[in-house]
Amino acid sequence: MNAAVRRPRRSPGKARFAPEFYLNRELGLLSFNRRVLAQAENRACPLLERLRFLCIVSSNLDEFFEIRVAGLQAEIEAGSAPVYPDQLRADQVYRQVAQEAHELVARQYRLLNEEILPGLESEGIRFLRRSGLTPQQAEWTRGYFLREVMPVLTPIGLDPAHPFPRVLNKSLNFAVELEGKDAFGRNSGIAIVQAPRVLPRVIRLPQDVAGAEYDFVFLSSVLHEYVGELFTGMKVLGCYQFRLTRNSDLFVDEEEVKDLRTALRGELPHRHFGDEVRLEVADSCPQHISNFLLTQFKLDEEDLYRVDGPVNLARVISVPDWVDRPELKFPQFRPGMPERLDQPGSMFDAIRARDILLHHPYQSFQPVLVFLQQAARDPAVAAIKMTVYRTGAESELMEELISAARSGKEVTVVLELMARFDEEANINWAQRLEEAGAHVVYGVVGHKTHAKMLMVVRREAEGLRRYVHLSTGNYHPRTARLYTDFGLFTCHEEIGNDVADVFMQLTGLGRATKLRHLRQSPFTLHKEMMRAIENETAIARSGRKGQIIAKMNSLLEAEVVGALYEASKAGVQIDLIVRGVCALRPGVAGFSDNIRVRSVIGRFLEHTRVFYFYNDGAEDVYLSSADWMDRNFFGRVEVCFPVLDPELKRRVIGEGLQAYLEDNTQAWLMGEDGQYACRVPGRGKPVFAQESLLDLLTRKTGA
Repeated sequence: MNAAVRRPRRSPGKARFAPEFYLNRELGLLSFNRRVLAQAENRACPLLERLRFLCIVSSNLDEFFEIRVAGLQAEIEAGSAPVYPDQLRADQVYRQVAQEAHELVARQYRLLNEEILPGLESEGIRFLRRSGLTPQQAEWTRGYFLREVMPVLTPIGLDPAHPFPRVLNKSLNFAVELEGKDAFGRNSGIAIVQAPRVLPRVIRLPQDVAGAEYDFVFLSSVLHEYVGELFTGMKVLGCYQFRLTRNSDLFVDEEEVKDLRTALRGELPHRHFGDEVRLEVADSCPQHISNFLLTQFKLDEEDLYRVDGPVNLARVISVPDWVDRPELKFPQFRPGMPERLDQPGSMFDAIRARDILLHHPYQSFQPVLVFLQQAARDPAVAAIKMTVYRTGAESELMEELISAARSGKEVTVVLELMARFDEEANINWAQRLEEAGAHVVYGVVGHKTHAKMLMVVRREAEGLRRYVHLSTGNYHPRTARLYTDFGLFTCHEEIGNDVADVFMQLTGLGRATKLRHLRQSPFTLHKEMMRAIENETAIARSGRKGQIIAKMNSLLEAEVVGALYEASKAGVQIDLIVRGVCALRPGVAGFSDNIRVRSVIGRFLEHTRVFYFYNDGAEDVYLSSADWMDRNFFGRVEVCFPVLDPELKRRVIGEGLQAYLEDNTQAWLMGEDGQYACRVPGRGKPVFAQESLLDLLTRKTGA
């Protein structure tokens, strides 16, 4: 097996209740993708956005198979015993996953062919079939094939001298059936043609050739039509696209390697050639060809996905960006800006006056960049420290850190090399930062650094002062326009001291110190969340009001789930806003009937983590980089920070929690069986949480 050895992590917490009270993670992920697909099915959603949601499902499923299904297959092969609270064996989960994934993919392509593509065509956005090309279009596509495609193709005829080639993970390939003899007199049979990734998967025809502004053709159609050009004098009996998904976890044993960056750089190429997990073929592929491919990849029939369309649908996600049709997309907006920052001036003066809360993407991410720019140029700034998990291959923030280091400032970056699928970008940033003179560390062996912290140390009249930015999301300007997150600027002395202590843990050696306000994984976050839940339980048992509202991406940790069940039985009113996977069953009479679970799916990816505890009227509010999962509590370095300013606390409750509890249009309510149903407004006014926040916080385009 090429399955990766993952970082050491704590075993799932002990379940307090029977397995039937816990839902399965993998099946929960598929349920989440069904909710995303429902966005593509929603006819009230702009057409190009429906196409985008359809592609997002494909992208999500790719990662699901690369990581989660690959892990199931490895567990089956190893004969591992169940470790999660639901106590399902890997083979049991795998069978259910296969059935549900096949149904989901069939529904996805049915929607593509019956609604999305016809709808786009009615709007003058066409994906042309090769059989429907006009003579002029056919001539252009043939010329494109000969000029742009054929020179980079390497057809491989299968024979003893040419074994089946290694197929890259998620690459587009074609199995070509041939008849006749080649130049050396060899009998033909099957050839494999791999489409290099430099080739676009969707090709836009020139307007003078297309006769319309937006005519596209799939690369697979072009190659199907002209593949015979690769096999001169031979007869092509059939050409069938296929795509292989492989295990994409990486093998790096951090406790054994001396240089993590070098080891990881050496391992990255193997991601393309991990164990085979899934085979996708066009529905026109005959059984004998699909059987041949399954044999080559050592896969079973249930690993085969027949699709009525392009096998690499995720690559179509660029099309909405190419089409300038605003009426077919979500309305544009300009992110808002807090009043104190909506004028030139020093970020340090503004933060010193009062804490500042940013709610992305409704409010601009630009103040974070300005904060770093001013720090890099301010002669009073002595040091800058920052954690980086995902920031992208291009990042103004990283360029500012490099500039600060070159100017002689003390710059320290805790850069997580093992951020899945961002490893290469982070390795490159590590090298550039070190070349500029920055200190770069990779966190702690065995624990991913997932905390989001930026600290600036500045010399002022009163002495050194720490200014910090803490966030629920990554320092990634692009995702800050797509993901909902909170960011907090503060120069609160004790919070600054806490952040400094966490940086000392990450870069140096020594025992964990007691933090004043921050809760930190892997040391105190789980314990403090359990304490807060149990406190509400005790309050409710005494006859007073107990209330918990928590918003996160995933809820899986068994001890927290058990504590929430106990709180419900004591009478605590619990609302959970969980975008993705939730292992807890709500609404079970006499057990969890005081718990409600909802998932909000909309234009933006819900990414904020907000935890509210009524606490006898004190109303404790925390923001966090961590979900309530085993990995976040015990396998990562995370921070959870309080919102101390009363006005900002009310904002977080209103914008981050109450708006989602009032949503009656894009909120999905979970039943006690784990199934979700979308809320409907009924006779009341439709309420969209995300739309409400857009109206509240943004500047409308043109205003």
